[in-house]
Amino acid sequence: MIEQNENAHPGEGLCWQQVLDSLPFNADGLLPAIAQQHDTHEVLMMAWVDREALAETVRTGRVCYYSRSRGKLWRKGESSGQVQHLRELRLDCDGDAVLLRVDQRGPACHTGRRSCFYNVLQGDRVVVNEAPLIDPDALYR
Repeated sequence: MIEQNENAHPGEGLCWQQVLDSLPFNADGLLPAIAQQHDTHEVLMMAWVDREALAETVRTGRVCYYSRSRGKLWRKGESSGQVQHLRELRLDCDGDAVLLRVDQRGPACHTGRRSCFYNVLQGDRVVVNEAPLIDPDALYR
């Protein structure tokens, strides 16, 4: 948990390295990370980060996640070209979730859609509210 005083004044801060060392990663060493378009506030995707992915993201400015299916770091856009550039990193009050405000060019979703959150509950049905921007096969040739 972040040892930030809840009554801290704006502009007061802690050393990033100390915060990184104190984050409450789960038993697998991961934290959930939400990617949000920095200027439109559109929620693009949710993925996982480990300590190394967070450190690389901050160091390089290019968003890096941890792929649970591949068991390794995943640099967003390494196979699709749809890179995310970090504009701002925020932590929730408990430090157990990360908000990455990014500059996403093109689709964020592996389905070719802008956002992974394209399934919408409408009444008693879940409907797709967004068509792909790019054919997924073209993204991952």
